[in-house]
Amino acid sequence: MFSFNMINGPAGFDPLIIMLIALGVEAYLGEARFVFRYVRHPVVVIGNMIDLFDRKLNRETRSDTNRAIRGFITVMIICGLCGVIGCGVAWLGQNHPWGWIIECILAISLIAQRGLYNAVQKVGRALRDDSLESARDAVSHIVGRDPAQLDSHGVARASIESLAENFGDGVVAPVFWYVLFGFPGLLVYKAINTMDSMIGHKSPKYKAFGFAAARIDDIVNIVPARLAALFLCLAALFAPTANPLKSLKVMLRDAGKHRSPNAGWPEGAMAGALDLALAGPRRYTETVVKDPWVGDGTAKATHQDIKRALYLYFVACLINAGWIALLAVVRIDLLP
Repeated sequence: MFSFNMINGPAGFDPLIIMLIALGVEAYLGEARFVFRYVRHPVVVIGNMIDLFDRKLNRETRSDTNRAIRGFITVMIICGLCGVIGCGVAWLGQNHPWGWIIECILAISLIAQRGLYNAVQKVGRALRDDSLESARDAVSHIVGRDPAQLDSHGVARASIESLAENFGDGVVAPVFWYVLFGFPGLLVYKAINTMDSMIGHKSPKYKAFGFAAARIDDIVNIVPARLAALFLCLAALFAPTANPLKSLKVMLRDAGKHRSPNAGWPEGAMAGALDLALAGPRRYTETVVKDPWVGDGTAKATHQDIKRALYLYFVACLINAGWIALLAVVRIDLLP
């Protein structure tokens, strides 16, 4: 494990402390957008690379097998490049007096605690003000389905589902892979997650080319998704309107009903904690998905439920930071 086995250089800074600082700063300020007014955001750079490979290698004239192989090669090249760059950033953080600041800023840009909270809160405020069109517009930035087909309850459910799922792959997973492998682990994970978002679809264009990206994303999120669900269950202990036992029960019972092997875990925990029914039948741009419900509560979610979900999410983020702090304390105690 990179973070635990790393030998600090003369200017070394504990990676776990860097991550704790990053989590705290990002929770307060967001993703450090002021820095990326002058340089490109890491995810934008990764996205540009993915787009280049997509245009050059994913051509309709090629067979599905050929496109699948080229998609796999794309994943390997981009992950390899990100791994090398990540190692360079980690080396800088351990061997230059101010290198840790660069690593910390980049880590902040790759975590989505505050951004996700603000995006979902915007949906809740629009629904509170009875502005369905504004709520649909706000939710369109965080979900893949067609918001024009959603009523107020559908918009509320969609935002809560996105909050739960993205807590797993936008907050817990980046931290998890950083703890295991340092900044290289974080950057490679974000590359995989970005590839899944851009090309990991089942549409005719990407079904073959994006197959490797989608499957690898499923694999790297297996543990983080379940950790995120556990954190939401624990958070329910501290949320006055949440039910921790039902959160655990629904998570274990209904997680497998979700079409995603991972998203059902945090969504199940969220649904049980708030006594809601999430997932279920929904419309995307190109198709209608008739999935079963996750949870046996009400499907008529409101802006009040979004507010409750955000409270639960906030506590879960504290728990996520808390286990990093615990690891840092244990590590310090074990040092000679």
